[in-house]
Amino acid sequence: MFKANFRTKVLAPVILVMVLLLAVTVFVMNRRIMRQFQTEAQHTLGTADSVFQDLQRIHSNDLLLRFHGLVHEPLYVATFSLPTADPATLHDPLQKLLDAEQDVAIVFYATNGSDLVASEQRDATISPNTFAAAAKPAVEQALQGQEKADTIRAGDRLYEVISIPVYDTYNSLVGALTLGSEIGAADAKRFSEITRSQIIFFAGSHMVASTLANSDAKGGLASLLKDPFSGGGVKQIPLDNDHYFYVAGRFDSLSHDKTLGYILLSSYEYSLQTLKATQQVLIVVSLGAILFGVAVIWILVNKITQPLRELRDSAEAVGRGDFSRRVPVHSHDECGELAVAFNQMTENVQQSRAQLEKTVETLKTTQGQLIQSEKLSAVGEFVAGVAHELNNPLAAVMGFAELLRDADMDTKYRRQLDLIFKAAQRCQKIVQSLLSFARRQQAERKPVCANELIEAVLEIVAYPLRTGNIELVTELDPQLPMIMADGHQIQQVFLNLISNARQAMEGRQAAGRIRLTSTASEKSIRIDIQDNGPGISPDNLRRIFDPFFTTKPVGKGTGLGLSLCYGIIKEHGGNIYAESTPGEGAVFVIELPIARGFTNASAASVPPPEKLDSHEGESKKVLVIDDEETVLQMIGEGLRRSSFHVDMASDGETALQLIQQNHYDVTLCDWKMPGLNGRQVYERVQSINPDLCKRMIFVTGDIINERMQEFLKSEKRLCLSKPFVISELRAAIREVLKTN
Repeated sequence: MFKANFRTKVLAPVILVMVLLLAVTVFVMNRRIMRQFQTEAQHTLGTADSVFQDLQRIHSNDLLLRFHGLVHEPLYVATFSLPTADPATLHDPLQKLLDAEQDVAIVFYATNGSDLVASEQRDATISPNTFAAAAKPAVEQALQGQEKADTIRAGDRLYEVISIPVYDTYNSLVGALTLGSEIGAADAKRFSEITRSQIIFFAGSHMVASTLANSDAKGGLASLLKDPFSGGGVKQIPLDNDHYFYVAGRFDSLSHDKTLGYILLSSYEYSLQTLKATQQVLIVVSLGAILFGVAVIWILVNKITQPLRELRDSAEAVGRGDFSRRVPVHSHDECGELAVAFNQMTENVQQSRAQLEKTVETLKTTQGQLIQSEKLSAVGEFVAGVAHELNNPLAAVMGFAELLRDADMDTKYRRQLDLIFKAAQRCQKIVQSLLSFARRQQAERKPVCANELIEAVLEIVAYPLRTGNIELVTELDPQLPMIMADGHQIQQVFLNLISNARQAMEGRQAAGRIRLTSTASEKSIRIDIQDNGPGISPDNLRRIFDPFFTTKPVGKGTGLGLSLCYGIIKEHGGNIYAESTPGEGAVFVIELPIARGFTNASAASVPPPEKLDSHEGESKKVLVIDDEETVLQMIGEGLRRSSFHVDMASDGETALQLIQQNHYDVTLCDWKMPGLNGRQVYERVQSINPDLCKRMIFVTGDIINERMQEFLKSEKRLCLSKPFVISELRAAIREVLKTN
């Protein structure tokens, strides 16, 4: 083959491929048609099986309906009511019944104990005792008062039997009348005419009846009857030079005899012969097409040899990575078009390879940035969870510190308690800032003070700024107008810019300084965040707000922070830009429009602390529900100092028991608890004591979300956020008692 000329090398594979295609076509056609035969046979046999089973059920029901009222006829009632039922007495009624019903082959009567009393039959080859033994399951159930139909085997024959309970004139069960109808050739023929298929009835390996032309066909049926159920589903078998699909089924038998069954057959011999004829025609036509194709290819081979050689050489060059190689175009026929297409393909591959290399590099960078972004999101969720868990112990610390501070003690200890209380208040502000910033919330714009947002962010970053030797200078206008904004998004902008300034100075200089100033003009406010770090180069200054642009090492930043800040400020109708001189630091300027018609609430004076009234709670009974023991003790001690009578419950079920047993003027309930939460307790109290619901105050250590806000608004209930001081709690109780 290696020494053969080009024509042979072309023609030999072409002929081989054509022959293989012919073989594959014949094979596929044969498989598909045979599969179609099998599908059609499966449908036909499935339908025939369903029809056969329906006919069996109809026949059984027909027998039961025909003979249901027989035992109530005067003749049979009088006969069966005799003190002693014997064969001589029962002979005439049973023979009369047998003569009247042409499809009944045997009839017998059995008394309690299943003893055969009398029988009549058409076929003397079957012993009545043999038949009675086979029909025993149906007879036993008839002797229990149930009419039953069954399929049995008596000798080498199949019978369909029904057994009917017999009652005397006193309506007492005295025996069972059993009738048998043989399942034989007549049934098989009738079924074959209905379903246009063949059927075989068998008992064990013995064929009882068949509609096949040659029922004892040369051992084929014998091998089939040995194991008709093997393999399951539709199967194939050749019988007497004919080909069949068949499926086997079992008769329903009360004795669970699995050897009684039937085989449904559908011939596909005619379709098979048609398939063979079609295959012969296809082979002849295909061979002619192969010869014609060889002649045409022989003529064309000489014309395409040279262009193919050139194409081969160019393809080899491209395979080595030389994408600059091009095929010369000698003509405008198919070979010329092939050369043009090959050249275009090579050029596209060259461009695609360059683009792919660039895309892979971009994807690697983007993957690292997205991983870092997911890490930051996970950290935010973790911080929010930790901050929420801190609120309960902070509430206890602040409450007990307030209680101890109000007690009589040495001035030295009072000063120390003041320090503890102030430190706890500071922790409270930090926790609230963390919760406010880290908790994901839907965007909601409302009048806010930018100074308050800045102070909340500074509570978060105070520690890293202090440990990084970075001085923080604030010059905030106390009369700064309100802005209409989403406070969480604006906080995110401030935090991002302050963190960037800190990171720019850490590791590059021993100490640094960040200055925050807020001023107002006629239409907008201006926030300046200035640092004395290394500054930003002019080239980078033009790109700092581009997505994924970062000067930080891989893994240290995503390049999304400033682009997100830019998008947030622009969505609020404001402006953000940066100014920098390399080596002299940078300043980021934020301008936001003023919200008209709102005053700065932060300028209002703080009300003086209230004076403790030790008799305020006399004759007032309060129930406190909280799963935190320290919070329970703190609230209880604080209210008892005002003479309130306080009961405490650490879960909702205990609280409901106390409410049923006692009268309470006010109930304090935690919103989140194991078991029943605050809302569930409220709903249960509504069914027990609706009036107490009006005097229920909720407390929570989490941010009051939108769903909780809707509930509190619809029910007009108060809610205190942990940590709170005792004076706030007393004020809330006074308000509830006043309005209710």
